[in-house]
Amino acid sequence: MNTDINTDDDAQSPPDEPTTELDHVTVENDDAPNECAIFPREASEEALMTNWISAHEDSFVAVESMR
Repeated sequence: MNTDINTDDDAQSPPDEPTTELDHVTVENDDAPNECAIFPREASEEALMTNWISAHEDSFVAVESMR
């Protein structure tokens, strides 16, 4: 029998590891779908060469459309 109690306080507790703030830029391409690049806000130029995520236009939406 499981005696663990899951409370709302448990769900709201901060993570053990620090979080990274992200930034993004939308790249508008003439001959291809637009892309959204997501990257750590405080990353150095060197780190930005390998620490990013890219999504094609049909993979992302404006946050306002989801509210």
